[in-house]
Amino acid sequence: MKKCFLLLFFVVSAVLLNGCGESGDKRINLESGVKSDTHGKTTENRRPLFMKFQNPVIRGFNPDPSICRVGKTYYLVTSSFEYFPGVPVYRSSDLAHWELIGYCLDRDSQLNVAEAISSRGIFAPTIRYHNGTFYMVTTNVDGGGNFYVTAKNPAGPWSEPIWLDRGGTDPSLFFDDDGKVYYTRHEGMGDGYIAQATLNLKTGRLEGCLKEIWRGTGGVWPEGPHLYKVNGRYFLMIAEGGTSYDHMVTIARSNSPWGPFIPDPNNPILTHRDRPESPIQALGHADMVETPGGWWMVFLGIREVTGRFPRVHILGRETFLAPVEWTKDGWPIVNKTGTVDIETDAQLPRWQPIAAQPTRDDFNNDKLALCWNYRRNPNRENFSLTQRPGWLRISCSPVKLSDIKSPAFIGRRQDAFNCTAETLVDFTPQNENEEAGLLVLMNDTHHHEIIITKRAANKVVLLRRQIGTLWKEENPVKITDEQIKLFIFADEQEYKFAYAAKNAEPTIIGNGEVKPLSTEAAGGFTGMFFGIYATANGKQSTNKAYFDYFDYKTD
Repeated sequence: MKKCFLLLFFVVSAVLLNGCGESGDKRINLESGVKSDTHGKTTENRRPLFMKFQNPVIRGFNPDPSICRVGKTYYLVTSSFEYFPGVPVYRSSDLAHWELIGYCLDRDSQLNVAEAISSRGIFAPTIRYHNGTFYMVTTNVDGGGNFYVTAKNPAGPWSEPIWLDRGGTDPSLFFDDDGKVYYTRHEGMGDGYIAQATLNLKTGRLEGCLKEIWRGTGGVWPEGPHLYKVNGRYFLMIAEGGTSYDHMVTIARSNSPWGPFIPDPNNPILTHRDRPESPIQALGHADMVETPGGWWMVFLGIREVTGRFPRVHILGRETFLAPVEWTKDGWPIVNKTGTVDIETDAQLPRWQPIAAQPTRDDFNNDKLALCWNYRRNPNRENFSLTQRPGWLRISCSPVKLSDIKSPAFIGRRQDAFNCTAETLVDFTPQNENEEAGLLVLMNDTHHHEIIITKRAANKVVLLRRQIGTLWKEENPVKITDEQIKLFIFADEQEYKFAYAAKNAEPTIIGNGEVKPLSTEAAGGFTGMFFGIYATANGKQSTNKAYFDYFDYKTD
């Protein structure tokens, strides 16, 4: 009788807690029962069985996630393409809340993307942990091919690259129980296949020729392979369909790591290609991790801009999360339906609060914060945090924003539709070719910026929009203040650009629609960045711009 009463108590408690209609994005600590909001503020003490979390779990441009677990901590890496430093590393204790702790490739000797065109560079990393060492294997598609680096601490430093081969992309590593290490990757073009060889960790060399092991289920671009061993059987999980609206995850298994691999009769195990009504699309390129309480999957997806036809997305491919269960006959089922929603109920691992990141960077340190990226290998002489303490100095480089080189630019990911970017600039242009400003950028030829420059002997602020080879400047406003605040106000439909004197309210001088900057219009694999920059537009200059702070706020 007592056991029945306890069982009834827990069932009723779970129903009440899951149906209480919590407002906002509330997080619940499963172990302590402490509920907090996304900023970690404690609000109440309860002990539910499940917790609601929001997808995507890593927002903004963070595609091709790969994950591993060490004890109670999880580490995740994503693709970085032409941005520097390369391969961001995230850490979590509950899979739903992640913090950026470093990069695998933060030295020029590790990463050469100096002349990488947009959406080239680093493709699809895999992170694994074995015998006290972290391994990250990836492809620099135009800079040497496939390689891996190692580290004792995932925050870095990571080793110099150990080069493997130039063929294919999306490499992965699997450490088997008998000590063998398997190197698996995509080979060929749209109708390619998954190839595999063993890796000798002592020599850093592949052993023997790569062998074809699976061609997938017939979808184009069978890629992103990961090999697992579950209950004595080998599972090969891949992405198919191309990294767009037909993207999907498929899986096969074998009694040998070399196959033959028998496909899951319920493939694809994850896709939204048949859910056009969902705001989440293009699910695929997944990795799995086993936790003390069960299996989980991370994968990429996109959030579409609502109210648009044709479909567009601007934030890039983001990292999503879903629970995985196993059927009685040994096949994985993702989130019970093979689909996901923005909000998911699941029993996550033990949660530890993560401090909210500050909305303002005051440039008070001698190193840039981890959120900042360069486009390609930077010329570090163009930047200084010490010449004028509390300000970031950016020199007017001759490199233009549209050049396939590294402009004097730093940017951070846009990770929400509704947000604001703001900076304070101290800049006096000497010639009409010199400019400094604030911009939103998808790639070299698709960006909008609000700039301070010189026109007809006057210092002005103006709006410029570039779409491909077309560009337009408009609404120049004469200004006399030495220091000017620049703003970008973003929502799902447009970016609004504004300026203000240091102690004044902003004045909007123009706007630009999001659609011309979307991936569907601009192409490529990356997402939107907010950034600050200075340039002399092809000419030599000794002039410099100084930025006092950068604010990034989301609604």
